[in-house]
Amino acid sequence: MQPAVYIMANKRNETLYTGVTSNLPARVWQHREGVADGYTKRHGCKMLVWYEMHETMESAILREKQIKAGSRKKKLALIEENNPQWEDLFSDIVQ
Repeated sequence: MQPAVYIMANKRNETLYTGVTSNLPARVWQHREGVADGYTKRHGCKMLVWYEMHETMESAILREKQIKAGSRKKKLALIEENNPQWEDLFSDIVQ
């Protein structure tokens, strides 16, 4: 699978979660279904609102750290730039 960095949300301009994975469709499905206990389950973050594919896990992890270290304003700008309607992008990643 291909490494990816992603942002989940519970609704527009509310709670955000940034993560990294080697299998984006499977990981987003886990968040949506509440399979694993944790932050996204507690806060209802079930919408994939942004993602970025990477060639290596190392580059994905570095990007995740960069995003997490940034401000909420920067995270919102990433989402708004590529997904201004805050649509759930899950259907874009499952074939």
